[in-house]
Amino acid sequence: MYDHIGLKVKDLAASREFYTAVLKPLGFVPDSSGTGFGPPGAPALWLYEAKKTQGGTHVAFKAKDRKAVAAFHAAAIKAGGKDNGAPGLRADYSPTYYAGFVFDPDGNNVEAVCMD
Repeated sequence: MYDHIGLKVKDLAASREFYTAVLKPLGFVPDSSGTGFGPPGAPALWLYEAKKTQGGTHVAFKAKDRKAVAAFHAAAIKAGGKDNGAPGLRADYSPTYYAGFVFDPDGNNVEAVCMD
């Protein structure tokens, strides 16, 4: 359904660094501008610098397996993200919903999820 998503960020350089680190375990890379992220050659998440941001956006990224979810979560914490739910099963969502959640530097709820 979606072609791309844009997030407003206060500090573009810091957010670029954060998303480069946390999306690497999922196989997503920055484009040549460093502000678009996705599979090689197909960015779908875009960062836009804005003086005012509200945070509160929720973005969930597909992970290939539980190991990738854990690596995403660990990389996010190391890059300055704040824990919003350690990697684990979320049976209230689905019996196989395995996810980890963090808040990015702007307060957005960022998730990695796999369904195995």
